Amino acid sequence: MSGGLAALLDDIATLAKAASASIDDVGTVAARTSIKAAAVVVDDTAVTPRYLQGFSPSRELPVVAKIARGSLLNKAIIIVAAMMLSQWAPWLLTPLLMCGGFYLAFEGAEKVLDWLGQSTRKESVQPTQDENQVVSSAVRTDFILSAEIMVISLKEVTTETFWMRLAVLVVVAVAITFLVYGVVGIIVKLDDMGLALAKRKLTFVRLVGRALVRSMPIILKALTIIGTLAMLWVGGHILISGMGEVGWSLPAHALHHLTANLGDVLAWLVDTGISTAVGMGVGVTVIGVLEIIKKLGGRTDTEKKPTK
Repeated sequence: MSGGLAALLDDIATLAKAASASIDDVGTVAARTSIKAAAVVVDDTAVTPRYLQGFSPSRELPVVAKIARGSLLNKAIIIVAAMMLSQWAPWLLTPLLMCGGFYLAFEGAEKVLDWLGQSTRKESVQPTQDENQVVSSAVRTDFILSAEIMVISLKEVTTETFWMRLAVLVVVAVAITFLVYGVVGIIVKLDDMGLALAKRKLTFVRLVGRALVRSMPIILKALTIIGTLAMLWVGGHILISGMGEVGWSLPAHALHHLTANLGDVLAWLVDTGISTAVGMGVGVTVIGVLEIIKKLGGRTDTEKKPTK
């Protein structure tokens, strides 16, 4: 009896070690895939605070919580679709990822052109007190960004088992959602924290509070710039790598040969700079094509109008 019990305990210990190793593996792979999706995460963090303009301070965090719940639901739907895709049509992952690369390049280029005063896109987010409308709009934007995060993450674990892929996507989805909306919650409350500190008696505390209030526009602007550049970089890199996988390997080979004999830091800088330039070029091209299509569509509608 004692021998059987000892054997059972030994089996349990072995299973526990295996489970622990699996958890470590999931955490490691999830961390690696999250880094690949960093550009979209930064942009998501930079975009969301815009939706909270016009709300009273008491409603800001509840609205953030509603958007976060919608984001988790988005990711749950996307994970189901992504797992089905990886199981039965994995060959679609690269084309879908490249579509995401075009989207990132387009969004990044739009923002750069907007800074230069050349954007043709009208701002769609307006200050409003209608929580349902704001949450709905933010969740729709989040769906696009979440889809890109999940596809990037899935592409990194295509060689893993079904359950490992599922576990990694779930961990990435939950971790990134809490990270993004946790940071957003802190950002939208920084000015309130600053105002509260500015009313304290201690001079140093008051100075810190005033500095927080004054730094808010700078923080939001910095997030927007970093997010935009990251979108262009990752979008360009996805497109360069994707073209190599679908049959046109010249751009990827050229970039590899260009950085092969450079040091790690310089190679990364060159790779990042070229990828960002490619993202910007592709984004501007997409914008130009869409503008031509829009003008042709408008001209066709004008031609169809009956003359009086």
